[in-house]
Amino acid sequence: MSELRFDGKVAIITGAGNGLGRAYALLLASRGAKVVVNDLGGSVTGDAKGSAVHAADAVVEEIKKAGGVAVANKDSVEFGDKIVKTAVDAFGTVDIVINNAGILRDVSFQKMSDLDWDLIMKVHLKGAFSVTRAAWNIMREKQYGRILNTGSSAGIYGSFGQVNYSTAKLGLWGFTQSLAKEGEKRNIKVNCIAPLAGTRMTESVLPKEVSETLKPEFVAPFVAFLVHDSVPESGALYELGAGYIAKQRWNRSEGVQFDTDKLTPEAIKSKWDQVN
Repeated sequence: MSELRFDGKVAIITGAGNGLGRAYALLLASRGAKVVVNDLGGSVTGDAKGSAVHAADAVVEEIKKAGGVAVANKDSVEFGDKIVKTAVDAFGTVDIVINNAGILRDVSFQKMSDLDWDLIMKVHLKGAFSVTRAAWNIMREKQYGRILNTGSSAGIYGSFGQVNYSTAKLGLWGFTQSLAKEGEKRNIKVNCIAPLAGTRMTESVLPKEVSETLKPEFVAPFVAFLVHDSVPESGALYELGAGYIAKQRWNRSEGVQFDTDKLTPEAIKSKWDQVN
C-alpha cells in the first residue's frame, strides 16, 4: 500500500506545543504537510506560563531539523482569524484544521466558579468555532477541507468534577455533526475524536506506567488518516488510544407509542420499563 502523503497541504494544529498536538504536527510534517504550530504557551489550566523557549517554537524547530516545513503561531484560539492569517501569509491557504487546544479547570460543580466555566467554553468551544470559521470560507471556495475536532470520553459518558469540560466536549460533537452536513457539498469533511493519551492534562490522574502505554504517537496515525484526502467518513465520532480505535454510535431503545388521548404521568409510569 502506498504511503498516505500530505504534499502540498497546509495544516493548522492548535495546542500543538505539547502532547497530542505535537505528535500530530510531527507526523503530518514528516509526510509533506506545511504546518502551522499553534500554541499559546500557557499551563493546562489556561494560566500564562513563560519559559525560555516557547512550546510552539520548539516544535517548529523539531520539524525543520527533520526536513519539514512549519511556522509558529502563539495566539489564543479565541482569535482564530489571526491563526488562519498566519497560515495564509506563510503558505497561501489552509486545507486542514485540527482543533486540539484544550485546558482543564477540574472542580466539583458545587465549587465551580464562573471563571472555571467560562475559560473552558472559551478555549474548547469558542476556540474551535473561531479557528474553523476563519478557515471555512477558504475551504468552501476551494471545495476542499478536512476538519478534526477533539471531544472526550468525559463528554460522552460524563465525569465527576468535570461538568464544564464534559459540556464543552459534547458540544464539539454537535458542532462536528452539523458542520459535516454543511460541508458535504463542498468536499469539506469533519470528524471528531475522543482520544486517550498520556499528556500534561492527564499526568495528575494517570499512573506513569499507564501513561507510557498511552503515548500520543499511538493516536496520531488515526488523526492523520481522518484529515487525509482519502478519508471516506464525515460526521463521525471515534474513541481511540493505545492502538484501539472504535466508532461511537448513539443507541435508542425501541420506545413506546402512547395513545395521546390517554397520555398521563400515570400511563408513562406504568410502561416505564418499556420506555427504557
